[in-house]
Amino acid sequence: MRLLVAKLQTVEYQESLVIQQKLLMLRQQGAIEDTLLLLEHPPVITIGRGGDEAHVVASPQFLKQQDVPIYKINRGGDVTYHGPGQIVGYPVMDLRQQTRDVHDFIRKIEEVFIRLLRRDYGITATRDAEHRGVWVGGSKIVAVGCAIKRWVSMHGFAFNVNTRLENFAWIIPCGIHDKGVTSLQDLVGRPCNVAEVTDQVCYHFADTFQMQSDVIGRAELYQMIGGEPDGYSPAKLDQSKYESAERHGPGSYDYA
Repeated sequence: MRLLVAKLQTVEYQESLVIQQKLLMLRQQGAIEDTLLLLEHPPVITIGRGGDEAHVVASPQFLKQQDVPIYKINRGGDVTYHGPGQIVGYPVMDLRQQTRDVHDFIRKIEEVFIRLLRRDYGITATRDAEHRGVWVGGSKIVAVGCAIKRWVSMHGFAFNVNTRLENFAWIIPCGIHDKGVTSLQDLVGRPCNVAEVTDQVCYHFADTFQMQSDVIGRAELYQMIGGEPDGYSPAKLDQSKYESAERHGPGSYDYA
């Protein structure tokens, strides 16, 4: 099976949602192949469908001064932070071409990073019995939160590479009070080349899912979705209306 991989560098959060929604619809229709977006975001906080706004501990005034928006979105999980130096991946994949097993899909995403950290950096990473994601000791290095709509996935994972860990003090990450966060830079003691690590993510993702990856550019991605993304405005928390939730049909889940 083929996996299209779009390496997009820095993308505004709202734009990434537009792209995902369009890819989701096209994949549900069978009009495109499985696609993985790999990118970074400017600083942003997101809250999953079951998340608690109280887990954003920074004041609205502070976040406004820092130009950090907050979005409530339709993935599983609680509160997370995205920012420069963090590789975010959004797999838009038809699970009917895999195993139709949502738990297996999430475990494979975790396995991508367990393999990457062990094979490329000699770091032992594990799962946690109570919390999703990938952990080194008691600290999370990869957050995972997905939504499955009619057996097609969206949202995905966030891998802390050179992420400014102090920014996680703005939230209670994933609503977990008694565990920390870490980054690849923190573990290896030096900044890492994000482009090189992105290539490693691409390789291990395709290897774990037993797919053949083909890299596409931004222009080709836009051609797939019918042009540059526009017309989608997910609601921020200070607005009166949140992002509307799609109807949940067969094969639809929120998961983290």
